[in-house]
Amino acid sequence: MNFFDRLSNGWTLSMNSLKVLKENKQLIIFPILSGISMVLIIGSFLFFLFASTGWDIDYLQNESKFEYYLFGFLFYLVNYFVVVFFNTALIQCTRDYFNGETPSVKKGLQFSLSRLGAIFTWAVFAASVGLILRTIQENVGALGKIITGIFGIVWSIATFFVVPIIAYENLNPIQAVKRSSKMMRDKWGESLGAGFSFGLLRLVAILIICLPLFLVGLIFSPEVGIVLVCLGVFFVMAVSSAASTIFISAVYHNINGDPVAHFNDKFADNLFQPKK
Repeated sequence: MNFFDRLSNGWTLSMNSLKVLKENKQLIIFPILSGISMVLIIGSFLFFLFASTGWDIDYLQNESKFEYYLFGFLFYLVNYFVVVFFNTALIQCTRDYFNGETPSVKKGLQFSLSRLGAIFTWAVFAASVGLILRTIQENVGALGKIITGIFGIVWSIATFFVVPIIAYENLNPIQAVKRSSKMMRDKWGESLGAGFSFGLLRLVAILIICLPLFLVGLIFSPEVGIVLVCLGVFFVMAVSSAASTIFISAVYHNINGDPVAHFNDKFADNLFQPKK
């Protein structure tokens, strides 16, 4: 299969993911809740940070490296935990849909709660990796940025299936990464054909939705236009995130031999070329 065939199949699977989301509009609540939670978390972290210094911004420049990295680790930890928690709920809802059941937001959240230990363990592991990369990037100069950039790409590929693995397989974080890497290497190769499609969809949607919103907002004031654009981008990112997670769930179940509604096995099997 050549590059353009792969992109074509990736586009088809992206459209199928959006079709699933269209038929189950309630699923978009998960990335929305995740986004709102992250805004609140960032606000809380900033409030705590400034309050702990007596609202003295200059003090932040003199904080110890230990405090700096501890704060960074906690931020990474909460960030990963929130994202994986809601993605796990969405993964479970898509599984219910693929099995012919009606997805329920409540059931999805209940399932995530039942996997709280596994989610937290993964969040600690991912936060540790993130902090190590941050430390290398900030202390090894240009070489550090190159190293972290390359590792970041490898990490994204290696952890592609981690969320459904955490959800359904009793593996520790290292085992989950190995399992995810093996699935990519043995069945799907190392190139995400659908990544381009989702990126293109996001770009087109942002232009189509946000530009008119900004122009409408300008009728009232530039501030209103900016607010409308931010809301538009948030909505587009929520839809894209939900569709992307649905795609990951579909691919995971396809690899495990489970039937997946709205996804053609031939397209799924050929989306990535196996590495030879």
